Amino acid sequence: MNTFLRRVSVPIEYLLVLLYIFFEEIVWERLAEPLYERIRALRILQRLERGVSALHRGVILLLFLALFLLVEGAGLAAGALLVGGYPLYGMLLYALKIPVAALTFWLFRVSREKLMSFGWFAAAYERLMGWIAWLKASEIYRRSMERLADLKRRISMLWKRIRERFSGEGTLSRRLGRLYRFFKEKWFGGKR
Repeated sequence: MNTFLRRVSVPIEYLLVLLYIFFEEIVWERLAEPLYERIRALRILQRLERGVSALHRGVILLLFLALFLLVEGAGLAAGALLVGGYPLYGMLLYALKIPVAALTFWLFRVSREKLMSFGWFAAAYERLMGWIAWLKASEIYRRSMERLADLKRRISMLWKRIRERFSGEGTLSRRLGRLYRFFKEKWFGGKR
């Protein structure tokens, strides 16, 4: 029985780790977090923060849940479109949900105390954070992050070499310059 459970749980754990890394490393860090920081810096949102803090906690909860369900629903619909053979529509819908997700995160940040005053909400949040901590503590996650760091390092080195090749100091750039000057002199008789 233990062997069966292990065979079933390991692929599920891999899938969960890969999904978490994808959403954390790519979607959040590269797309949503920079957008969240821009949204947070807007003066209108600074005024809205004061307005949100004056709202009743039930209104904040309804607003948060509406935004959260909209974001999650759009994510599921985008996934269904991708799997259903409409990748362009799926990617477009996913891209459109990112600003709403950033707004939802902002709302959570500015109204966290009021949202956490609901016992069931605080318990769900703590359970989610516990699950994420468990996932990050797993060997699969640690190895995946090491591989991802190695991949990032390799891509960075490759990108650096490509830039060097096409910069004024790289050998390819010098060769192309010499080739250009050679043909210019042969075909056009030197400088023009």
